[in-house]
Amino acid sequence: MTLFIQLLLAVGIQMPTLPYQANALEPVVSAQTINFHYGKHLKGYVETLNKLIAGTEMEGKSIEQIVKAAPDGAILNNAGQVLNHTLYFKQFMSPTVNNKPSGRIAELINREFGSFDNFQENFEQACTSLFGSGWAWLSQNQDGKLVITKEANAGNPLRYGLNPLLGIDVWEHSYYLDYQNRRADHVKAMWSIINWPVVEGRLN
Repeated sequence: MTLFIQLLLAVGIQMPTLPYQANALEPVVSAQTINFHYGKHLKGYVETLNKLIAGTEMEGKSIEQIVKAAPDGAILNNAGQVLNHTLYFKQFMSPTVNNKPSGRIAELINREFGSFDNFQENFEQACTSLFGSGWAWLSQNQDGKLVITKEANAGNPLRYGLNPLLGIDVWEHSYYLDYQNRRADHVKAMWSIINWPVVEGRLN
């Protein structure tokens, strides 16, 4: 076993680094929510996943490889949430008034949904109509087209050959401290903090 592989196995799956301060997304997402959601929930998934994969064929693989290959069960549940939250936390920036995409991602949204307003309506519907806990995703399929999907619990479009671009967490822990049971209000507020250049950078 090479030194590189030994170091890789020792490091394991790591917490993503937030590209902003905990209070940078206020008032859309409070520092208190970030501290719980990122600092406790995501940390818990990372720690549990590392324990679960230790000594298995999943040890040493990337989080994407684990999500693609793991069978249903505890490893997939925790790996899915690590990947989901990594994409989620890195797609935000400080709130911006009338925040809209531009460039290639805007062109693709307009092509597939007719307009950004139509896309917003469809995406919000996916978020608010998902029963229970889970995620709504904007993804790119193998033909390069954009699609919206709903994923229960820790689901990620990567499992179905899609390229996840933008995900909104509708587990209650992502919004309850700030919005209580008002999921729709939470979803509408999120548009002002989407970092569209980051989303565009995920395109194939």
